[in-house]
Amino acid sequence: MPPGLGSARSCGPPARSYELPDTRPVEGAEADEELAALAKALGHPARVQILRLLVRQDACICGDIVDELPLAQSTVSQHLKVLKDAGLIRGEIDGPRTCYCVEPAVLRRFKALVGSL
Repeated sequence: MPPGLGSARSCGPPARSYELPDTRPVEGAEADEELAALAKALGHPARVQILRLLVRQDACICGDIVDELPLAQSTVSQHLKVLKDAGLIRGEIDGPRTCYCVEPAVLRRFKALVGSL
């Protein structure tokens, strides 16, 4: 774990605990809307930093993502909410804290959508 990062724990199972191939089309109106929504969620450098930070971990980060970014706690919380609402990450309550993990299936879908451009 990078220095300064708070506690981490193993991620629970993803929303779908089994992996089926994603057979949804990567082109068309629905795919375009999906790509636009995911791109909008990543449309701020702080959210890109947060996602990169979470991707580098093999665990949920339950600690101070704030310590890794030059932003206030409230600002980081807002960015985490945007990423979570878009489905790119998930948050699991762990006592008084929320632990955040990347949602790998959604990240793969985003990569496929971008790759189809």
